[in-house]
Amino acid sequence: MESFYQLLLVGMFVVALPIHSSSSPPTRQFLFNVEWKNVTLLCQTKSLLTVNGKYPGPTIIIHEGDNVQVKVNNRVAENTTIHWHGIRQLRTGWADGPAYITQCPIGAGKSYTYKFTVIDQRGTLWWHSHFSWQRASVYGAFIIYPRMPYPFIPTPVQPDIPIIFGEWWDEEVEAIENDMILYGGGPNSSDAYTINGLPGPLYPCSNKDTFIQRVEPGKTYLLRIINAALNSELFFAVANHTLTVVEIDAVYTKPFETSAIMIAPGQTTNVLLTTNQIPDTTNMFVMAARPYLTSVFPFDNSTTIGFLKYESSNFEKKKQTPMLLSVPPPPYSLPQNLPPMKDTGFAMRFLNGLRSLASAKYPCRVPKKIDKRVVTTIGLNLQDCPPNQRCKGYRDKRFLASMNNQSFIRPSRSILETYYKKLRAGLSLNFPEKPPHEFNYTGVNPVSEKHEYGVWHETCQENHPIHVHGHNFFVVGSGFGNFDSSKDPSYYNLVDPPERNTVAVPMGGWAAIRLNADNPGVWFIHCHLEEHTTWGLAMGFIVENGPKPSQCVLPPPSDLPSC
Repeated sequence: MESFYQLLLVGMFVVALPIHSSSSPPTRQFLFNVEWKNVTLLCQTKSLLTVNGKYPGPTIIIHEGDNVQVKVNNRVAENTTIHWHGIRQLRTGWADGPAYITQCPIGAGKSYTYKFTVIDQRGTLWWHSHFSWQRASVYGAFIIYPRMPYPFIPTPVQPDIPIIFGEWWDEEVEAIENDMILYGGGPNSSDAYTINGLPGPLYPCSNKDTFIQRVEPGKTYLLRIINAALNSELFFAVANHTLTVVEIDAVYTKPFETSAIMIAPGQTTNVLLTTNQIPDTTNMFVMAARPYLTSVFPFDNSTTIGFLKYESSNFEKKKQTPMLLSVPPPPYSLPQNLPPMKDTGFAMRFLNGLRSLASAKYPCRVPKKIDKRVVTTIGLNLQDCPPNQRCKGYRDKRFLASMNNQSFIRPSRSILETYYKKLRAGLSLNFPEKPPHEFNYTGVNPVSEKHEYGVWHETCQENHPIHVHGHNFFVVGSGFGNFDSSKDPSYYNLVDPPERNTVAVPMGGWAAIRLNADNPGVWFIHCHLEEHTTWGLAMGFIVENGPKPSQCVLPPPSDLPSC
C-alpha cells in the first residue's frame, strides 16, 4: 500500500563500456575491480583505493529502462560496498549498497554482482563506495540517456562534459577517520578540492594536474556536474559565462539561468553552457569551485580551478586526437561571477529558483495530501569523555550527531536482511516522529537537553545535505528560524517543487519534503557530510510490503555477502 509522507527537517574521464546481452530490455554488464593504485598529487605519491585503477572511477553509461549488472571484485584486504546514488532500486534494495543497511560488506577477495533496473529515470547520477570513508576516492559518474529527445533547447552538442568535484587529503583518509572515531574530534580538513580528480594550478606541484576542456565557439554544451566531496558544499562558476540549469538529481527542471551554482555533497546538476564569449590571447576561461561556508568547524578554504579552451580551427580533428594542453601562465583571476564563500543570499536564491519541469510528458507528482507527518530535528551533540580516555571534541568532549536526539549506531549485520527474515532482535523500531522536547531548535544559543544516554543535544549552525535512499522527494518549502506549523505550510509549493534525492537543509532553518513511500524495503536516510554520518546523523526508513506481489521486496540474490 502506498503512503504519502511529509518530512520536516530542521536545522578526465574513463568510461566503463557495457557488455551487451541479447535480452529485452537490454542488460548492461560492467566489471568493477576495487584495488590499490599509486597516485601522485600535490608533490607526493600515495596508495589510493580505486575502481579499475582509475581516479575518479569509470563512468557508467546506460539508457533509461536498461537492466544493469555490475560485478564488484574486492581485491583489497578490507571490506567494501558500492552505492548507486539516486537509483531508486524499485524492489531491489539488496543492490542499494550502504554497508550494514541493505547488505553486509563485500569481504577481502570476495565478489558481489549488483543487479537492478533503471525505471523512469534519466539524467546524471553517480556511484560511490558506501563503506567507511572509502568514497573519498571510490566514485564515478552514472549517466542515464533518455529514450526521448531532451525537453529543452537548444539541443547540446556531443560529447557531454562530466565535471565531478572531489576532495584530496595528503594524509591517509582511513587514518583521519580512525582518529576521529577514537578521540571524538572533527576530521582534518582536506588539502585540495579537485575537478575530475585534478586539483589545478593554485595548489603545489599541480600545473600538470589541471582539468582543461576543449570547446568550439558558438556551440551549446551539457555540463553534468556532480559533488562527490566528502564534507563540503561548493559554489561553481565559469568566467564570463551564464549557466542554464535543466536538471537536478536526474529530474528535469524548468530552464533556470544563473551566473553560478551551489551544489551540496551528493547532489547533481546539469547545466547548458553556450560558448559565446570572446576569449583573450590564451583562448581560455577559468572555471572554479570553492566552498560555501556555513560551518563553525575548520574547513578547507582553498579553490580548485580548470579551464575552458576555445578552439575553432580543426576542432573535430583535435577533439579526436589526444594532446597535452598547457596551463596558461599565472596570475589566475577567479571568475567575478563566483560567489564569496559566505554568500548565503546567493545560495538561497539559487535553490529557490529551482522548479520541476511539470510538463505533460514529465509531470510533477507531488503528493497533495499526506498520510503521516514527521518532524525531525538535526543536531550535533557533545558527549562527556569516558574516564581515562582522551577526547578531542569541543571542551575536550566527544562529538556525536542525532536526529530527534537519537544517534544512529550501525548494526553488525544488514538491517534489510534482518527485517526480511523477521529477525527483529536488536532493532529499535521506535524512532520518534517529532522531537521529544520542544525548544528553540535554530537559535544562536540553543537550549541544551540531556540525551537519553548521556549526550547533550544542540541544534547545529551548519547546512546538512540529507540524502534519502530508494526514493525521490519534493522540496515543498524551506526557510530560516523555527518552523511554524500554523503559517509556513500555507506557502508550500504544491505545483512544481523541485524533485530531488538530496536536500540541503539550511543553516539555522528547515526544509519540508514530501515523498511517496512506494518502494518496499529498508532505506538509509543520512547526512551526506561524511563526518556527520560517522557521528550518527542517520536513520533507517522501513517501507513495508504491500498486499500485491508487485509491492514486495524481491528475494535476496544467491551471492549476497554475509557478515
